Amino acid sequence: MRGALEGIRIIDTSRVLAGPFCSMILGDLGAEVIKIEHVRDGDETRSWGPPFVGSESAYYLTANRNKRGMTLDLGSEKGKEIFLELVADADVMIENFKVGTLAKWGLSYDDLSQHNEGIIVASITGFGQTGPYQALPGYDYIVQAMSGLMSITGEKEGPPLKVGVAISDVLTGLYTCIGILSAVHHRQQTGEGQAIDISLLDCQVSALVNVASNYLATGDMPTRLGNQHPNISPYQVFSAKDGDMVIAVGNDRQFEQFAHVIEKPELLDVPLFQTNTMRVENRTRLLSICGEAMLAKTKREWKALFDQAGVPNGPIQTIPEMFADPHIQAREMCMSMEHPSLGALKLVGSPLKLSKSPVKMIKPPPLYGEHTEQVLRELGYTKDDIEGFRQNHII
Repeated sequence: MRGALEGIRIIDTSRVLAGPFCSMILGDLGAEVIKIEHVRDGDETRSWGPPFVGSESAYYLTANRNKRGMTLDLGSEKGKEIFLELVADADVMIENFKVGTLAKWGLSYDDLSQHNEGIIVASITGFGQTGPYQALPGYDYIVQAMSGLMSITGEKEGPPLKVGVAISDVLTGLYTCIGILSAVHHRQQTGEGQAIDISLLDCQVSALVNVASNYLATGDMPTRLGNQHPNISPYQVFSAKDGDMVIAVGNDRQFEQFAHVIEKPELLDVPLFQTNTMRVENRTRLLSICGEAMLAKTKREWKALFDQAGVPNGPIQTIPEMFADPHIQAREMCMSMEHPSLGALKLVGSPLKLSKSPVKMIKPPPLYGEHTEQVLRELGYTKDDIEGFRQNHII
């Protein structure tokens, strides 16, 4: 079966996570991705460890499968010439240089569109191409702080906390995918390429969803609630006999089922708990009763009962427990690829399950400069040409 994006060529000059995560998804969907790294130091994440798998960092491996890798000095005249040859036959270019860097090299969207009027250039920065912060470097941690995300994350009386993964980078990678696919569709209708301006801060602000909307609707400052939900109750972590689990009661019918499962049907007759709004307003009293009841059984016992009753729930699993979960295994969320120097390499699988154009895991994350000569030969350069580029540090 053909990949959904087969025939789309992507030149990816981005580093770290947001851009590489985006281009990996596109590569999983069948696009041809050429990852270009600087000839001197390459993608920073190659050195972000431990842990390492052989010579490769686990961080780098997480976002770079289904790509070919080459090195190139874009700041040199010959490197620029080679890059323009690649762009001439490409559909998309992804970059996350500081604002103005590509323009300085003569490789801005306006410059590239002179060589390929249909080119789509997705630019990822911390703060966008406009605004007073445009020149500042942007990192996930900084964006989690500035977006307000950390102010609502953590226990009510505790300090602000970041999310356990680089969530702003991940969200930005996903938004960039959406922008690229939208631009590809637009080009199919009009023949026009375009520039896409993606900001980590914009993406994280957008992802505040109901918390941001609550503030805009009321003017009340959102606060940290720990594991509680600002708009729903009971919707939080409870301690069972042998550990913690999440109960997510989303409506009055589920609350009725929940009350019966925990053997507290009398809660249904308490006027203060009749609706979700009332349960949110009186959550302290409600959770005191529910919390005590939840200590009576183990997580496994509760899960069986809640599943049968249709009450959303889930035990809090460690990462090893998650990967050992039979459902995760059935969904193929851990997969193995053969790597040229590491042998069998375990990676996180793709959540995209397409029936007619399935995701394919074909290329392992490339070694530094692994396909440089291959790509240059495809452009028509000879062995002597390539050796000359190497001696002059262009590749």
